[in-house]
Amino acid sequence: MSPIDIAVIAVYFIATLGVGFWVSRGQKSTADYFLGARNLPAWAVMLSIVATETSALTVISVPGIAARGDLTFLQLPIGYLFGRIGIALWLLPGYFRGEPDTAYARLEARFGAPTRRMLSLVFLVTRFLADGVRVFAGAIPLSLLTGWSISTAIIVLGAVTLCYTWIGGIKAVIWADVMQLCVYIAGGIAALAIATHLAGGIGPAWNAAAAANKLHLFNFHLSLTEPYTFLGGLIGGALLSAASHGTDHVIVQRLLGTRSLRDARFAIIGSGVIVIAQFLLFLLVGVALWASQNAPLDMASDKLFGEFVLHHLPVGLS
Repeated sequence: MSPIDIAVIAVYFIATLGVGFWVSRGQKSTADYFLGARNLPAWAVMLSIVATETSALTVISVPGIAARGDLTFLQLPIGYLFGRIGIALWLLPGYFRGEPDTAYARLEARFGAPTRRMLSLVFLVTRFLADGVRVFAGAIPLSLLTGWSISTAIIVLGAVTLCYTWIGGIKAVIWADVMQLCVYIAGGIAALAIATHLAGGIGPAWNAAAAANKLHLFNFHLSLTEPYTFLGGLIGGALLSAASHGTDHVIVQRLLGTRSLRDARFAIIGSGVIVIAQFLLFLLVGVALWASQNAPLDMASDKLFGEFVLHHLPVGLS
């Protein structure tokens, strides 16, 4: 890796830490720390929600799904949008009655302390396990780029994240999320442009993809064995989104930090629209990888995008 790439990574880490230090100024109470004084802009919370539910697993694996298959995976995030509309209509009003600090305070008021304790424990255990996988996945490309061991990459990622979160609270998390989303979306757009160019341009790339049925989007079959169907994506995506975004403290905490119920509804529904666009972007990256002959069958699908970034993106951008 070139000195320029190393400098980019170093500046990125420093900028992320700087966000934590900057927003920690003026914090006077636990409400400031945990809920951003309930004064967070709706658009920033919306982008933060998208970045929060997008881990390295998404960026690494989704292009591989399209490179090996088609666009039918997009039916799942379409279901996500319907789930978020349900959250906005039925769950968010309860969270904005009074001033609960967590999703579980609301659940205690509605269903009692045993429910709060049980769901808090479930959250802690499942979040611990899920984030372990996500940090490991994020450490893989960092290890490839820097030559560090996986263990070293995990420690560095964990230390930087812990530092800015500890210092800056939810505000640091929100604004770091916004910065991170802008970076990886810009990277996805750049990768799509480069892969399409290598495939001969937009016309040849998409004509070849259409001929191979790789632009197929909707699967209306009623099946319990096909991985992505319209009904499965709609129902499964809606229920999954309702659970993860309607009761999971990681998302609800962001919504409680907005200025009003109206802002929270804008943030949660808007995030659903952006997530669809984001998944479409990375699926199209996968199609472009296939069209440019950068999706060899002897390579694991979740390695395709990382290998493309390493070998085809210019210095500094990779």
